[in-house]
Amino acid sequence: MSADGNAREDKLAIIEVIQNWALWRDGGDWERLRGAFHPEGTMTATWFSGPADEFIAKASAAWDAGVRGGHFIGGSSVRLNGDKALAETRITLLLRDRLDDTEVDVTCHGRFYDRFERHEGEWRIRSRHVIYEKDRIDPVTPGMAVKLDDATLRRFPEGYRHLAYVQTRNGLEVAADRPTLRSAELGRLYREGNAWLG
Repeated sequence: MSADGNAREDKLAIIEVIQNWALWRDGGDWERLRGAFHPEGTMTATWFSGPADEFIAKASAAWDAGVRGGHFIGGSSVRLNGDKALAETRITLLLRDRLDDTEVDVTCHGRFYDRFERHEGEWRIRSRHVIYEKDRIDPVTPGMAVKLDDATLRRFPEGYRHLAYVQTRNGLEVAADRPTLRSAELGRLYREGNAWLG
């Protein structure tokens, strides 16, 4: 197979891991989800930053407690350098929850920014960050009012403030410095990723 053919196969394999991650995460298939990560893999999101195994344990506990969310996966762009790769993927995060007596849907648009490494012949996620672009909150029942505390809402960046609001109300500690559009954090994420890829 040509070098171009090998690169194409590698990119397809990486995209398959990205798609499987969403299905396994949203379906509670924790063992297969663990296999999507490199043994030293890490995960960073609004409410978590640390080892992938710890993320999976916390996600599993939330699943058991009845928390439900979803990840809609869009197109991916992959750059390769030997046994390393960077992948950026369009995503939509979907969360259904309650605020006081009102059932709500939170929708957050963004991107996964992944470092991949080949481990024992297979592509695995070495680190995953989420880039948050914009979000919104809507009542599930049309006409219901959603009342938000403005001070809590404004503690967080525009890209994920509604998501963070609901997560904070559920007792999670949500970081206020995750990457958003045109943010310093996003610039740093890209610089560090490019340097790592070499």
